[in-house]
Amino acid sequence: MELFGRRSRTRKYRGSVGKDPESIIRDLKDLQVDSLVVHGEHGIGKYKGLSVMMIDDISSEFLTIEYALGDLLHVPVTLMDQVSRFIGQSSDESILSHLGSDQWKKLCKKTKKQAYDVAAELLEIYANRAIAVGKSQVANQKDYENFCNGFEYVLTRDQAKATEDVLDDMAASKSMDRLVCGDVGFGKTEVALRAAFTSAINGYQVALLVPTTILAQQHFETFNERFSEWPITINMLSRLQTSTKNNQVREDIEKGKADIIIGTHALLSDKVVYKNLGLVIVDEEHRFGVRHKEKLKALRKDVDYLALTATPIPRTLNMAIGELKDISMISTAPESRIPVKTYISQWNKSLIREACQREISR
Repeated sequence: MELFGRRSRTRKYRGSVGKDPESIIRDLKDLQVDSLVVHGEHGIGKYKGLSVMMIDDISSEFLTIEYALGDLLHVPVTLMDQVSRFIGQSSDESILSHLGSDQWKKLCKKTKKQAYDVAAELLEIYANRAIAVGKSQVANQKDYENFCNGFEYVLTRDQAKATEDVLDDMAASKSMDRLVCGDVGFGKTEVALRAAFTSAINGYQVALLVPTTILAQQHFETFNERFSEWPITINMLSRLQTSTKNNQVREDIEKGKADIIIGTHALLSDKVVYKNLGLVIVDEEHRFGVRHKEKLKALRKDVDYLALTATPIPRTLNMAIGELKDISMISTAPESRIPVKTYISQWNKSLIREACQREISR
């Protein structure tokens, strides 16, 4: 047990960054009994509530944490900065740490090494891209205008600026690495369509990476509609297709017969060999891990990279602030966009059925 009843014996956990009291309380607020928590020095355990103990005739309050084999750790509330919520997906008791063993220290050491390896890998990718000469992709002005005429709406000022930023990056000799950030329905897809057209019309392949098969199908239909009058083939890699169809798509990609390929993580498979990849578009980039997003960059140092998101993650924003990544904001909604309305109501089967039917018909 950790029992620190006297102030003179209180020690600070090595490596502690000194959380402020408000963030500690916010982190542990409404913590339920049996919720998983992490102690900085002893690892993952189950929170068993608060307990009061007498130490040297002094009444002190402790957080009680249960570990594997039923071992208990009592942490003084004065040291609660060493305890935080477990934010992983698993709730299985098999992940509980063992008190008195070096299991947790080994896991931390292994994790730090993996993080270092990933950082070194990313540094190499960005260094190689910085010195590599990119593809200068510029579309014929008349062809580009004809393609844009297929868009039945008028671009907002932010959409036009984001599109201009992307096309300028693609025309430059340096490889593009740009994030387009805008709320749902603000027109990020149209920016991606125009970038994809510019790359495909120059004879390069375009990979559009999305997080779900439903979104892949939606983009597949949208791209097919917009490119219907152009000699550009649109393909999709998805588990909704038969293995025969997916194998054919992979073969077309390798031979250069597939111009624009839309898919989920299947695009990152070693089975997919691109003949002439020129542009990578990642939709909802916050839904992908670091290595997923960087893998396509690593395939070709000179590939242009465009990410779309409504909720950029801190790492991406930090890279934008550090000028490792360019960013374009779409902050104004199109005039025709109907604002989202949120209703809170009691459980009603008829209301739920009506809402589902409305979405299906839409």
